[in-house]
Amino acid sequence: MSKIFKFGEDVEGYTIPVLNEREVRAAAGMLFVMMFLSILTVIFKQDFTMLKFAIVIFLVDIAIRVFVNPRFAPTLVLGRLIVRNQTPEYVGAQQKKFAWIIGLVLAVIMFVLQVVVNSFSPITGLICFICLIFLFFESAFGICLGCKFYSWIYKEKAQYCPGEVCEVKDRQAIQKTSWSQLLVVAAFVVFIVLLIVLFKEVMQVPPFDLFGLTDQAHGG
Repeated sequence: MSKIFKFGEDVEGYTIPVLNEREVRAAAGMLFVMMFLSILTVIFKQDFTMLKFAIVIFLVDIAIRVFVNPRFAPTLVLGRLIVRNQTPEYVGAQQKKFAWIIGLVLAVIMFVLQVVVNSFSPITGLICFICLIFLFFESAFGICLGCKFYSWIYKEKAQYCPGEVCEVKDRQAIQKTSWSQLLVVAAFVVFIVLLIVLFKEVMQVPPFDLFGLTDQAHGG
């Protein structure tokens, strides 16, 4: 039973239970895509069906992580299969559990308001936005926003953070950003703004069917 109900895995060379960050990121990416598509369906079709299912799936998956064992969470199992040929990147399990408890609380609120009560409000909209931000930062950047709160609340230093961000060290030369690079980013932002302002009307013109396939389908 202790092997089933356990948070984190014991790995030689680590003094505390750890998780494979690569699996966590893969799982976060899958959940992000699911939630993002569900929210787009609500925005463009005013159909909450997919979002309701997504909330239940998210809640069950995160509950298994917190109350049973991350090893048996479906998305983490899929993540393990996807990244099985990659070298593991171990992170401390304790701060991940804290972050997932935050996710669990948000999921429960969404489940009650969106699925049980069958309502929508700025509260559900804000929670959806927060969840997307958390999932996106985890999957795209390897930054666990929920883990950031762990050290603030428990007043203790988290161990084995992704990318060794918990360790105090000087950045290597390849990690440093020069003023010329920042200038390029600023220029790119200006370019995007000008592109939208100057070519908005051109971009709004509907494209034509190059091969006339639509007309043939309608004619048939």
